[in-house]
Amino acid sequence: MAAAAVENLIFRLGFSEKVQILSCLKSPHGWISEADMDSFEPDGNATNGVNGANGANVANGANGVNGANGAEDALPPPPPVIPPDVVPLHVEADNIPEPVKKKPARVPIARRGLGTKGTKIPLVTNHFKVNVTNIEGYFFHYSVSVAYEDGRPLDGKGAGRRIIERVHETYHSELGGKDFAYDGEKSLFTVGSLPRNKLEFAVVLEDVPSSRNNGNCEPDGPGSPNESDRKRLRRPNRSKTFNVEISYAAKIPMKAIGDALRGQESENSQEALRVLDIILRQHASKQGCLLVRQSFFHNDPKNFADVGGGVLGCRGFHSSFRTTQGGLSLNIDVSTTMIIQPGPVVDFLIANQSVRDPFQLDWTKAKRTLKNLRVKTSPSNQEFKITGLSEKPCREQTFTLRNKQAKEGEDAEIEVTVYDYFVNHRNIQLRYSADLPCLNVGKPKRPTYIPLELCSLVSLQRYTKALSTLQRASLVEKSRQKPQERMSVLSNALKINNYDAEPMLHSCGVSIGGSFTQVEGRVLPAPKLKVGNGDDFFPRNGRWNFNNKTLVKPTKIEKWAVVNFSARCDLKALVRDLIKCGDMKGIKIEAPFDVFEENPQSRRAPPLVRVERMFEDIQSKLPGQPQFLLCLLPERKNSALYGPWKRKNLAEYGIVTQCIAPTRVNDQYLTNVLLKINAKLGGLNSLLAVEYSPSIPVVSKAPTIILGMDVSHGSPGQSDVPSIAAVVSSRQWPLISRYRASVRTQSPKVEMIDSLYKRVSDTEDDGIMRELLLDFYTSSGKQKPDQIIIFRDGVSESQFNQVLNIELDQIIEACKFLDETWSPKFVVIIAQKNHHTKFFQPQSPDNVPPGTIIDNKICHPRNNDFYLCAQAGMIGTTRPTHYHVLLDDVGFSADELQELVHSLSYVYQRSTTAISVVAPICYAHLAATQMSQFMKFEDASETSSSHGGLTSAGAVPVPQLPRLKENVSSSISGGGSEGSMIGYDDATFHNTTRGGRGVFNLTEANTRTTSSQPCIWFPIIRLLPY
Repeated sequence: MAAAAVENLIFRLGFSEKVQILSCLKSPHGWISEADMDSFEPDGNATNGVNGANGANVANGANGVNGANGAEDALPPPPPVIPPDVVPLHVEADNIPEPVKKKPARVPIARRGLGTKGTKIPLVTNHFKVNVTNIEGYFFHYSVSVAYEDGRPLDGKGAGRRIIERVHETYHSELGGKDFAYDGEKSLFTVGSLPRNKLEFAVVLEDVPSSRNNGNCEPDGPGSPNESDRKRLRRPNRSKTFNVEISYAAKIPMKAIGDALRGQESENSQEALRVLDIILRQHASKQGCLLVRQSFFHNDPKNFADVGGGVLGCRGFHSSFRTTQGGLSLNIDVSTTMIIQPGPVVDFLIANQSVRDPFQLDWTKAKRTLKNLRVKTSPSNQEFKITGLSEKPCREQTFTLRNKQAKEGEDAEIEVTVYDYFVNHRNIQLRYSADLPCLNVGKPKRPTYIPLELCSLVSLQRYTKALSTLQRASLVEKSRQKPQERMSVLSNALKINNYDAEPMLHSCGVSIGGSFTQVEGRVLPAPKLKVGNGDDFFPRNGRWNFNNKTLVKPTKIEKWAVVNFSARCDLKALVRDLIKCGDMKGIKIEAPFDVFEENPQSRRAPPLVRVERMFEDIQSKLPGQPQFLLCLLPERKNSALYGPWKRKNLAEYGIVTQCIAPTRVNDQYLTNVLLKINAKLGGLNSLLAVEYSPSIPVVSKAPTIILGMDVSHGSPGQSDVPSIAAVVSSRQWPLISRYRASVRTQSPKVEMIDSLYKRVSDTEDDGIMRELLLDFYTSSGKQKPDQIIIFRDGVSESQFNQVLNIELDQIIEACKFLDETWSPKFVVIIAQKNHHTKFFQPQSPDNVPPGTIIDNKICHPRNNDFYLCAQAGMIGTTRPTHYHVLLDDVGFSADELQELVHSLSYVYQRSTTAISVVAPICYAHLAATQMSQFMKFEDASETSSSHGGLTSAGAVPVPQLPRLKENVSSSISGGGSEGSMIGYDDATFHNTTRGGRGVFNLTEANTRTTSSQPCIWFPIIRLLPY
């Protein structure tokens, strides 16, 4: 009998004294693990569960058809043909099965009431009142098709706006004198209808930048020669003709906006608000702004901030219309995007690669960086798109030039170098381009070469690659704004944008107020915390410390050593101060066995080699396995040693490790380090006082498991990097400070978690939830959770229904698979950080106090949502977390739920401050991030193992997650995930056709109902120290 089958049987039996059934799994050599059983993987062909993936049907009004498809004129179906030897069967009416009823889709619940607890505080927010007077009007939606004269569709991104604007200028009367809003792609909107349902126009545009127009230059101008397409060389600024077709698609009533404000949202209301957003985007486009979704950025050097590497942070503004309890509002906020440093291409490359001169550049890397960027040539000021680099230097790269002055009998074509052409034929002096590659602005088979020093990068070109740690730190430092400064910038933004001058807004009857919206907030009191020796205290201003305090459950460190990878610090002083600080916190730390210094000759070796050599030294000198290793990394962030070192310790040797990069060592730094070490070694730092007495409202009345869910994706542009789904769960109910996790890989850029429930056979579920539910049972006195509270991070409002109807369905299926009669109650809450609502104190320069909550006026007119600033905003402007309660079967009151969310911001064991989002989500995010560090290490490793199965035929492979050694838990006891440590049990990993398995299955000790249940600890790392 498989272990999974036994566990499922126990669950179905209600977790009674049937635990002794597990004795059948014991062999003379120990307990049989799942690794010894035959396993079957699912085929991963489950339905996506989402209808309408291809979009809504487009009305056919352009052709005068009223949405019908000719059904009334169709011939009736022919009668059924019955062969002569076949006697039809007659089924009794009673035996006809009833049609399967489709399960109604879940939708977010309505708000049941407002919270009342806390001290009231007047606030203002960056929402501006919007009035709409033309609510009886209609938006008319038209589909737009733009093609070249030969019928090929437009391929130049960004040219569509110029073409449609030319249509408006040239055919204003044919359009009925109407203004319109164009989304830059295939949709155009007007207020009122156009004269006809279908309109066709031809317009001419000069010098349209596209891949069809690269190399548009000529010998007499300042461009560059083309190898084969010499006809283009004789036509400067070649004009192009475009055919534009505008066809009616749909009619959107403006009153749908009023319906949304009354809580009656529909597809029309979302479309109407989308039209208003498109109008603002078009308004910004007319001002020459860079558009990035709902944000726009002016080409003003005052808004640029150098973050290093040839990258600038460009400050702009976000704007979006929101339906709120107080009516329609415009949310305006400061936004930042990354752009390429404009100016000479050579200067950008030198900064990007951190070299001194262009002759040190890595041209293979430069080619990847420059591809598809736009440049202007000197002195002609023509714009081209870079497609590549020449294979040879400028003085060696040749092309065929037509000799116009050739006499009879002489060759009409001659071979010249690019350098010779520009210097001798064009009289342009080149100072340093002779030995550098040329830019290719043509096509691979028809290249057009231009010397590097004649090209400058155009401004406002987005940089989409991942920023380095130093670049991110520089960006944060240079983009932070104090609350009053931010308010001033936003007020000026309204004046600069001058929305009153936008004719489309005027046509809609839309006017935007100039004042910040006033709201009433409440400040919730901080929860009481419990530390060592039974002491209780209240955090002040969202912060606390362990001065003159001990930890709730400190550990004892006896066998440990220090490893130094060339970090510059006083090691003796560091160890002495660490032992002293630990003693003050109740942690007894013996002297380290040894200090292992890296051999100076190894410092230039690859990270893998350096780690291998260090472990060879450790193994040769240590008498046995250490309790943990303290690793000192070089004094720079994002050390390349971090991934290989962690992988070596946790996956190969099973050693708990703590990495630090000591730059400024003081008591606070050492305390932060010790908090992490104590948690990793099974200790506990602090708890909520109500976890013991008296009780947590609602949660303590019935067994309750709290889940945190998040999905981590690869950096922008990395479409082949698998996404990592992490789910953490509380354990040892009624406590809410202890968590464990389960991690899986899944297809790249997939946000919905597809491995919560994976049925392999009738007796085996290979999903995440099975692991977490059984762990809750074994750690909570053999009790099934009657209540499941889910916190989900990283999803947008358009994905709320998917969470309710895809992910929640998987969790319910996992519960039913364990016990068909088990029906727990669910609470589903979404936490959003990536929004643009900010709050300010009108009469104070300070941020809003920690614990500030807002659930009125600017919140949704129907749905149950609220904003919470749990953290103390020390730098910049506090960003609240926006919580959306999608489902509440338990029946929390507004105050009970808001207090629970607030309290969960204080149970993150690695911090002595309230955090901005609930701890379960923070743990899930960090678990996924930690695993991605291992995967990056494997991708960079030449000796890494096979990546496993493919997501689909021809798709990118999903890498196998690393397997952690079980003996990582050998030095840990005390019931699993104490404090904030995430526990993983028996780390076994497999791959499926859809995603790699990374679940930690229950071991013998974990299945038994004893108080000591060792489990593998997976370290969750904070930014400082790491």
